[in-house]
Amino acid sequence: MKSIPYSPDARIILMRRARWLSAGRRLRKKLPALFFLTDSARTPKPLEPVKRLPPGTGVIFRHYGAPDRLALARSLKISCRKRGLVFLVAGDARMAARVRADGVHMPEVWIDRLKPLKRARPGWILTASTHGREGLLRAANAGADAAFISPVFATKSHPHARSLGTVRLAALCRDAGLPAFALGGVNTASISLIKESGAAGIGAIDAFDVFFT
Repeated sequence: MKSIPYSPDARIILMRRARWLSAGRRLRKKLPALFFLTDSARTPKPLEPVKRLPPGTGVIFRHYGAPDRLALARSLKISCRKRGLVFLVAGDARMAARVRADGVHMPEVWIDRLKPLKRARPGWILTASTHGREGLLRAANAGADAAFISPVFATKSHPHARSLGTVRLAALCRDAGLPAFALGGVNTASISLIKESGAAGIGAIDAFDVFFT
């Protein structure tokens, strides 16, 4: 991940605006307002960024194809526990159990896997990626504690995907049936545009550059 000049103001802005979104929302379990998503290309060494995240942040460990994924997940979980961070493993409930993660995040294609996990792991935080009404309905029916709606804005993760925009995001949040987090192109500038959307928080990668100097 490319570093940018340190700016305490930028850090404060990101944290405060994310908390604006979560203020007054009735969330299931203890969900952070901010989630950092690891990315094998853009954050190839996620341990260093995680060490600089503010307490109370959520971390979603993706790195799907990493050859050392289990060892890396264990190291990240230890770091998250020390710093008071919520740690979720993406797409792999067995790994989440092995490293004693706080829960699981499922891509939209695997949302239905959350339903048996809801019964087997009632204490876990369960989240899902969604891209529209159908995904949100499936996430709610599967018992997810929250859904990430993406891409809200243009994003490097999916450069050719059509962004939803603020109006569409607000409509999806209103009808979601569960807490919804904005994902995709959300940063210290664009987060102010979704203040009235009904989103409960944000998920991001590049927005966390302000913490990684």
